[in-house]
Amino acid sequence: MRATFSINDWKIIGLFVVLGIQLTANLFGQANSEAVLNRVAFGSCATQLNACPMWQELNQYKPDMLLLLGDNIYADVVDGRLVPSTPERIREAYDRLGKDEGFAQLRKSVPIMAVWDDHDFGNNDAGVEWIHKDVSAQIYHDFFDTPKDSPRRQQQGLYDSRIFGPAGKRTQIILLDTRYFRTELRKAAVPAPGTRTIPYAAASGSEAKVLGEAQWKWLEQQLKKPAEIRIIGSSIQVLSDEHPYEKWSNFPEERERLYQLIRKCEASGVILLSGDRHLGEISVDTQAVGYPLHDITASGLNQANKNWRTVEANRKRVAALQWGDHFGSIEIDWSAADPMIRLQLREQSDAVAVQTKFPLSLLKAPKPDAPAPPGILEARAVLGIAEGEMVQVQMTVQSGRALRNPDRILLNSQMDFRQDGNLTAVFLDSAAKDKWDGVTLETFLNKTIRFRGKVTLYNGRKQVEISAPSDLEIVMP
Repeated sequence: MRATFSINDWKIIGLFVVLGIQLTANLFGQANSEAVLNRVAFGSCATQLNACPMWQELNQYKPDMLLLLGDNIYADVVDGRLVPSTPERIREAYDRLGKDEGFAQLRKSVPIMAVWDDHDFGNNDAGVEWIHKDVSAQIYHDFFDTPKDSPRRQQQGLYDSRIFGPAGKRTQIILLDTRYFRTELRKAAVPAPGTRTIPYAAASGSEAKVLGEAQWKWLEQQLKKPAEIRIIGSSIQVLSDEHPYEKWSNFPEERERLYQLIRKCEASGVILLSGDRHLGEISVDTQAVGYPLHDITASGLNQANKNWRTVEANRKRVAALQWGDHFGSIEIDWSAADPMIRLQLREQSDAVAVQTKFPLSLLKAPKPDAPAPPGILEARAVLGIAEGEMVQVQMTVQSGRALRNPDRILLNSQMDFRQDGNLTAVFLDSAAKDKWDGVTLETFLNKTIRFRGKVTLYNGRKQVEISAPSDLEIVMP
């Protein structure tokens, strides 16, 4: 006997299908790809052995997405001592985390993406040499509900990437695995200055790796995908150079490869997230990728230093939270014509302890400069030319400013005129109007120009003064 269904029956079936899809998405920690991310929370370093009030703080904050950057459990701690973990202790640690009331509530209501660091990977400061890394990865997938047929269960390493939101409001989340492929760290011969800590020394050469070739190829593919904001999570700090512990600068060639890949892909909107350090801070590098690159460290959820300690050296730091448990957040105001981004470190009671903000346009990838013809200088080369010399220059305009009294337009080769290597071209607005009808600053932004003028100094910085309209032309719109 064949079953028959009415229109209402099909509506009810369709409703259950939709509810089933939504339930499956929640179980797998997936968010609707069209859902706009306005609040992205992140954190690291949460031992399952201690209470973690920050889980409840995150429940109250209600982020659109939660990123866990590693040390989400501590499987290598026994009776207060660090010892290599076992698969059994890794499972037990995840089981205890899963039973935490605050965390259990959080994972029911907020999509979660996660990656590991050393203590959930399985051994303090471990990398490719860790013998249980593949078993540890499967335990991770089981806990975070990675679908059984997901390619991530077959790949080596836990790296992951997803894009959320429609065109114009797309946020790409990229989580890097800095453990599975990373070659062993190399210790220095002597303690760090003023300490008894033996620091990790820089390792170089073809054998010094952080991501591994498969992950590098995957990362390039991700960076070529269209997105307005790209949040890249790394379990260890990317920008910091001075402290003696784990960091990307222990592998300087690998870090430079990361910077070059971002440049090569012309990837705008990159913001770095990191953990590991048991403190919070925001660092900025204005040179690495052609626009200000931020690295915001949130560490930890319950493992941050509970007492004040001497501030670590970090010449790229712009703000710090040296002690106290916390989580990080990225708040995006998409309603503005130029969306505003806020990077925050939050303490208990929803208090913002540290914040920096900037417009999305600040994170615009520079267009690669067109090769200059023979006899034409690139912008950086002018900085070595003596004051008063006449030069011919070609550069891509990254930023600028229109001024009045007297009328003039300033065009910069860098996003920030204060950046090392910036050259400013200065010309009178009235002169330019003789050549271009209705010329404005926007006439030149993101275009390659060629000009002739005299090298002068202004507040100690080199600039080139252009005296006639015929001395300036746009060579690449």
